[in-house]
Amino acid sequence: MKISDANTLHLILGGARSGKSSLAENIAKQAESAGLTICYLATAQAHDEEMSARILQHQGERPQHWQLLESPLYLAEALQQALQSSDCVLVDCLTLWLSNCLCHQDSEFYRQQKSLFIEFITLFISDTNAYQSKKLIFVSNEVGHGIVPMGELSRQFVDQAGWLHQELATLAKQVDFVIAGLPLTLKSDALISKISEQQN
Repeated sequence: MKISDANTLHLILGGARSGKSSLAENIAKQAESAGLTICYLATAQAHDEEMSARILQHQGERPQHWQLLESPLYLAEALQQALQSSDCVLVDCLTLWLSNCLCHQDSEFYRQQKSLFIEFITLFISDTNAYQSKKLIFVSNEVGHGIVPMGELSRQFVDQAGWLHQELATLAKQVDFVIAGLPLTLKSDALISKISEQQN
C-alpha cells in the first residue's frame, strides 16, 4: 500500500465472517510499517457471552501494542481524541455503532451523532493542515443484500446502514467490498483514472 502525504479515508464493507476485519488490520499493519502509529477504535459492547467471545477473538488477532480506544456511542468525539495521538485509526465497526445509537433511549440520538460524525469526517478530509498524513480505516457490515426485515427497528437499521455507507463512500478515497476473504475494490484512484481514460 502506498502511503501518501494526504489525509485519507478507506471504507471496507462485507458480510459476517467475510474477512473485512482481517483486511483492515493488514492495511493498518502496512501503514505501521511505513512509520504510522495505530489506534484501534472499538465500538462493540459485551451484552452477552457470544459477543464477549467475539471481542476476545478480535483482541487476540490484532497487535497488542496498538493503542485501544473503546467508544460504542460517541464516535466523532472518539475519532478526534484518537487522531491526537495516532496517525492511523481503524474503526471496527460502524454498524455496531449504528446499532448502539439506534437502541439508545433518546430517539434523536443517532441523528445527532451521525450529524457530528459526518461533520467531522468532512473536516478531516478538507483540513490538510490539522490532519496531514492521517489515515482513517472504517469497517462496516453490508446488510442490504438480504431479505427486507419484518421488524420496524430492523428495517430502520438496514436503511440507515445503507445511507451511511453511501455518504462515506462518496467521501472515501478507497472503498473495498470483501467476500470469502477476497477484496473487490469499488473505488480507488486507479479505478477513477481508468474510467476517465476510457471516457476520453
